[in-house]
Amino acid sequence: MPWFATLDSLERRRLVSETVLKTVPAGGCLARQGDPPTFWYGVIDGLLKLCWNERDGRSLTFTGVCAGSWFGEGTVVKSEPRRYDVIALRDTRVACMPAALFNRLLQTSFAFNHFVIELLNDRAGQFIGRFVSQVMLNVDAQVAHALAGLFHPRLYPGMEPRLRISQEEVAHLSGISRPRCNEALRRLKEAGFLRTEYGVITIVDLQGLKQFQG
Repeated sequence: MPWFATLDSLERRRLVSETVLKTVPAGGCLARQGDPPTFWYGVIDGLLKLCWNERDGRSLTFTGVCAGSWFGEGTVVKSEPRRYDVIALRDTRVACMPAALFNRLLQTSFAFNHFVIELLNDRAGQFIGRFVSQVMLNVDAQVAHALAGLFHPRLYPGMEPRLRISQEEVAHLSGISRPRCNEALRRLKEAGFLRTEYGVITIVDLQGLKQFQG
């Protein structure tokens, strides 16, 4: 967190003392649609998905969030009820920054303010790309773009080509069935974009995944 180094010692101590750590088991819910904007979240380790779930069983996955990522800034900035569920795809530890602390830093720290603005801009671009992918492209391309999207340097810092992610988790992030996801991964592997092994996907051609149209 480059902005952390710019805080004075008192603000750093406040940040450490006021931030709450939570552990969410696989399948558990960190936050639900309609919840008040209580926290800004940072993933320490694990994997989450942001999704919309209807009572009739229909669901829509917006994006995944992995270790090193912060999310939920839009909800806190607008001070509105959360518009999505946050579900753990594996056991996940999360740092929860209280909204009051978030807003105080937003007003007093130029570096933090700049970081949040960049996140909001990047997130808007991510969601537009996701919408275009789901509406205009076939399933193979949706899986390709879901994987490529995990390598955004600001939204997902520190990602390495060798992803410890299961095919079931990729299916959740892509919003498709596991059998169809497995088929898409096989085709992407045959095209030379990635390699697969148990619990691991290695990205061979990231630019190719980003540009893949199906």
